[in-house]
Amino acid sequence: MKRTISVVVVVLLGLTVFICAQTPTAAAAPLFEVTVTNLTRGQQFTPILVASHQAGVRLFTLGSPASSELATLAEEGNTAPLTALLLATPGVRDIATSAGLLNPGQSVTISVDAGDEFDHLSVAAMLIPTNDGFFALNGVKGPRGHRTLTLYSPAYDAGSERNDERCASIPGPFFAECGGAGGGGKPGGGEGYVHIHAGIHGIGDLDPAQRDWRNPVAQITIRRTR
Repeated sequence: MKRTISVVVVVLLGLTVFICAQTPTAAAAPLFEVTVTNLTRGQQFTPILVASHQAGVRLFTLGSPASSELATLAEEGNTAPLTALLLATPGVRDIATSAGLLNPGQSVTISVDAGDEFDHLSVAAMLIPTNDGFFALNGVKGPRGHRTLTLYSPAYDAGSERNDERCASIPGPFFAECGGAGGGGKPGGGEGYVHIHAGIHGIGDLDPAQRDWRNPVAQITIRRTR
């Protein structure tokens, strides 16, 4: 009798294992890993904002005025206003921001949740020292499966501040030309629309031999990890 009971228990355990193995588990939400590499020689990137969202969400339109939130990012490196704007925008899934400054030649990876309908990405950060220069990806579709997508960004100008290239107008840490940290005053008189940045020309305090660039300024690699 005991032998019969033991056989039944073994059979039931086997059925339990089989059923569990056949029961589908909930798939983890897709995740995008975004790796940004600073391609410049003499510009740092402020903390980098990455957002996952649906198609149709955009940070800016070339030839049109920048939003005040994007202008704040481009002038001060402050991502908080743009983050708040995006969080209040229908179709935005997730937002993450890197920590600290990204030096020339260095890379940083930021991860954001995605989804079937949230398969587009936007990325932005200020270049320092500039008055209102930034790089960006503006609503690009991420890769499918486990593929990797590599894109390059030029430097954009928010058009919200005059490019006077003066230490008093540019926030940031120690700059050799300034003998210390930059300022934060806003000279005003910008072009009034987002356009490709014309670079550093030595009209103020900045040394173009050290600070100027040739586009692109950033490499952005996007990998879908699940």
